Amino acid sequence: GSEVTQIPTILWELKDRDALMNCSHTKGSGYNQMYWYRQLPGEGMKQVVYTSSYSRPDYGDFSEDKYPIVKAVAESGSFTVKKLEAGDSGMYFCAVSQHSDTDNKYSCTKNPVFQQDVI
Repeated sequence: GSEVTQIPTILWELKDRDALMNCSHTKGSGYNQMYWYRQLPGEGMKQVVYTSSYSRPDYGDFSEDKYPIVKAVAESGSFTVKKLEAGDSGMYFCAVSQHSDTDNKYSCTKNPVFQQDVI
């Protein structure tokens, strides 16, 4: 069936290296919105970046230099954590959704579909 796939599912990487995660789905080109979330130990999940295949990414309180993304097509995208530090260890989630009836990217009318990575 239709699903979201995040590769790798578990990622171990050395300090100062980069961690690359890929997200893809088989839900169709209407699911062109992609969200990346981070959950550090003992904390709640926080949205790092929102993007779509037709708009610039919105990082909110996070840095594009630390978390660059690539999203050229609706069905896939990638997310990188640059220059890993001990504080980056946690769970990273990819979610996709269909276009919303609102211009507010933080308020989708469709429930996002999640997958996760642990680094």
